[in-house]
Amino acid sequence: MAKAKDIIILSRPISPMKIFCPLKILVSFCFLNFVVQSTTAQLGFCGGSSGDPIFTETFGAGTNIGPALPAGTTTYVFSGGSPFDGQYTISSTTNHFDWQNIQDHTPNDTNGRYLIINADFTAGEFYSREVSGLCENTSYEFSSWLNNIAPPPNVSVCPGGNIPINVKFQIWDNTETLILAEGDTGDIASMPVATWEQYALVFKTEPGQSSVVLKMLNNGNGGCGNDLALDDIVFKSCGDKISLTNDPGENIVAQCETEGVLVSTTITAEPDNSIYNSHAYQWQESSDATNWVDIVGETSSTYTTPTLLDSRYFRVKVAEDPINVSNSLCNVVSEVFSALIIPLADAPVSGGDVIACANRLAPLQAIVPDDQVVNWYDAPIGGNLLLEKRASFIPESSGTYYAEASSNLTDCFSTTRTRFTYTINEIPEVTDEAEILCENVALTINSGLSNVSYQWNTGETTSSIEVDKPGTYLVTATNANGCSATKTITVTQIDQPEIGSIVSDDENIIVSTLNEGDFEYALNNEPYQDSPIFDLVKGGLYTVKVRGKNNCPEVGKEFLHFVIPKFFSPNGDTVNDFFMPQGLNFYTTAEVQIFDRYGTLIKQSRGTFFSWDGTFNGRRLPASDYWYFIKVDDQQFKGHFALIR
Repeated sequence: MAKAKDIIILSRPISPMKIFCPLKILVSFCFLNFVVQSTTAQLGFCGGSSGDPIFTETFGAGTNIGPALPAGTTTYVFSGGSPFDGQYTISSTTNHFDWQNIQDHTPNDTNGRYLIINADFTAGEFYSREVSGLCENTSYEFSSWLNNIAPPPNVSVCPGGNIPINVKFQIWDNTETLILAEGDTGDIASMPVATWEQYALVFKTEPGQSSVVLKMLNNGNGGCGNDLALDDIVFKSCGDKISLTNDPGENIVAQCETEGVLVSTTITAEPDNSIYNSHAYQWQESSDATNWVDIVGETSSTYTTPTLLDSRYFRVKVAEDPINVSNSLCNVVSEVFSALIIPLADAPVSGGDVIACANRLAPLQAIVPDDQVVNWYDAPIGGNLLLEKRASFIPESSGTYYAEASSNLTDCFSTTRTRFTYTINEIPEVTDEAEILCENVALTINSGLSNVSYQWNTGETTSSIEVDKPGTYLVTATNANGCSATKTITVTQIDQPEIGSIVSDDENIIVSTLNEGDFEYALNNEPYQDSPIFDLVKGGLYTVKVRGKNNCPEVGKEFLHFVIPKFFSPNGDTVNDFFMPQGLNFYTTAEVQIFDRYGTLIKQSRGTFFSWDGTFNGRRLPASDYWYFIKVDDQQFKGHFALIR
């Protein structure tokens, strides 16, 4: 950013605080011409109660620049335009160089001005002024608002980033030989949006002292950055936080006007001892909590109120020294103790009768002032208390209800109640459903409701719709009263099976599918079964059927089940007396050969029928294993079987 290159010669004598000892010189040989208290406060706000401002500096308002600070206030040079290093200006804008442009901090200012400092290349004092009218032996709070107006970090033009601002505040006695308090802000970096921050010091005046000197020093060097705005310098008295309570520990007593006078009560002032070492008191009273008058002779830590016919407010002024207790520049005031006679409340104002749907209940609203509460009843007089201290009420059923107002401080009820009518209209009764969709087959889903209007999430407005995709379907049904309910129908698809293979395993048929699903299986027109394995099936031509459950459409495939017996027993009992391959007759061509264990051809046949009774040349062959070779169409089967006697 633009910076001045001129060297400014300081015309003001260097502050004693700028004297320093070289590190290599023993401290005992370095003498300073000022005294510093053994404990100088760091930055911090008054921990107790603060009085009204006794000194403020807002730097005025207006679109013009200036005026310059009074002579002796600063060693910096006033600029009527953009302030360069070691210069300052007073303006309502920081629209200089590439600084962030801000508004002043002072509340309700129009074109409010503030002090703008472009730090000198050398660290040191840039502001000093005397503040008078203080009280001796009194604690005060100094505060001021600061703002780093350098460009945001992400747009800084400074190599290595903006130099942060860092300010030291000092409070000196009026001789500028004794520091009463001092503290540093520490580095305050530029922000994405320039923001005002408040800093404060607490100090105590010396005996016989009625003025102090405020000094501000720049701890950092000038250059690229260290540009600040300063506003709203304020001095306030600082004292203990004073709480007021009566014997029961209350800070407010109240009763309804119908109960007569308010009896007296004794109030005790309880300082927290955070600031003061001693306490002087002066009690005050008010009828409006704004305008206060001293109560003659009441200067102790307790006060007993008289019997009251109307509301009164009480507080106590407190100072550390009796000489200061009546000086608003030196004292602090306590919290307020309220003694209130509450008038009868007016009946609440109705927010209107309510007609609501059972699934969207809206509350009844009773309108009362902020300091009142509402109780709800089921009768205009007496009745049951349904809800207390709530301005809104949601009944559980239709009916007539009544609202009564009362002070939130005491039971001071309205003499009448406000009537409300509440109507709950029923909603359509819906039950969510789950449906199964068979792949490639449309499904009709139904709202199951009548005498309502329909709105599906598909955009359709009929009672039922046809769907061909799985998903979640919603239908909102609205009855004649305008009440709605939404039904959810979850549609899950069962995929159509894809038959992969069908194989014969001895007398069994085994079916496998290419996809998974909740399938069931059947042969020909027999009943469906869950298992894909059919046991003890005679050879022959079959139609194998597979379908998804829930009666989804089936798929079928013809399969020739060829069964070669593993044994036969030609004993004349008519059961399994012949070796006969089953299903042979469904082939176009067939050739069967039977061999004994030595390879001797026992029997052969060409044709689609074959039967062997276990004999060779009219002679019964012994029990043994025999071998077969079967050729059907383009398939060959080899194996052995047992002849059992």
